[in-house]
Amino acid sequence: MDGDRRRWRQCLLGGAVFAVCMAGTTLPTPLYGLYQEKFGFSELVVTVVYAVYAFGVIGVLLLAGNASDTVGRRPVLLAGLAFSAASAVCFLCATGMGWLYAGRLLSGLSAGLFTGAATAYVMELAPSGGAARATFVATAANMGGLGCGPLLAGVLAQYAAWPLYLPFAVHLALVAGSAVVLARLPETVRDRRPLRTVRPQRPALPARVRSVFVPAAIASFAGFALFGVFTSVSPAFLAESLDVHNRAVSGLIVALAFFASTAGQLAVGRVGVARSLPLGCAGLLAGLALLAGALWWDLLALVVASAVVGGAGQGLAFRGALSAVAAASPPDRRAAVISMLFVVAYTGISLPVIGVGLLVGPIGLEGAGLVFIACMAALVVAAAGYLLRRPARAHA
Repeated sequence: MDGDRRRWRQCLLGGAVFAVCMAGTTLPTPLYGLYQEKFGFSELVVTVVYAVYAFGVIGVLLLAGNASDTVGRRPVLLAGLAFSAASAVCFLCATGMGWLYAGRLLSGLSAGLFTGAATAYVMELAPSGGAARATFVATAANMGGLGCGPLLAGVLAQYAAWPLYLPFAVHLALVAGSAVVLARLPETVRDRRPLRTVRPQRPALPARVRSVFVPAAIASFAGFALFGVFTSVSPAFLAESLDVHNRAVSGLIVALAFFASTAGQLAVGRVGVARSLPLGCAGLLAGLALLAGALWWDLLALVVASAVVGGAGQGLAFRGALSAVAAASPPDRRAAVISMLFVVAYTGISLPVIGVGLLVGPIGLEGAGLVFIACMAALVVAAAGYLLRRPARAHA
């Protein structure tokens, strides 16, 4: 019993380190308006800066997504914390756009190292028989950390001095503390090999994972696309269309989507993995409809409702997807397979967001948002239909 408590404590500490790293990736979200005023760039540049982060994540996942299976979890996670700290330093030193691009790229590298490795690490730190709870700890740390970033930055930027500096200084302190915690946690990979043996992974999956991976990937792409738009352009929409200039409020609304995702993940244990995927798609579709209403009628209440409903749908779909994929993966390939799921998810974050940025100029922010919603709604309907026709595969 004491051993189980110790391992759960280690699992939770691992989740806390995961959350700190992910918070750094969304920290700039409510600050983009201030950077626009300081450097004078357009909304398209905001989406490109945001997408640079996603490209950094995807690049690391493809080139080194399996690194922690080879060299161990802790060395990879310590490297991820180092990149996170370097990203914060770039924002602290920012005197032009080059610093913002560098900071977002480094942030993407940190998230790319953490997503697969930290998810597998948190699950492996849990005691035997605790896989379901450990999966929730991992996904909640991921989404909860992403939600804490804009909330922390928004509150500090609105109510404290040095709005473009203090959030990153605080995050640097949290990263330093996380490195100390991580150094005290045990390594979970027993058969470790030298770094030189790590090879870039091709987009390939073990045969037994493929039937589970397809519906999981579809649901993950749609859910992360919704989050991508929320985190990149919603502060601008709140300021320009709804006259909401309080950065703490902007950060809170973005954070609500991620916190609702955590709540949706908690519900998976009750509804089951197979049902959580189509139900999550239904929640995503409802969230997209509410966001369309918010854009059409300029209503703040519908923006909040969209964040909550869409976030809960994303959480249902994403934890169901991650649980199914992790359960079907061989232990020695688990981090690599999870990394491939995140490649699909972060593609959903990056490409649609750039598309919205390109459309803002000719048709405006509301029009670009409505086009995005129509495309994502079609994808979600197709994904839900796929999952309903193949419930056994989703449950495998």
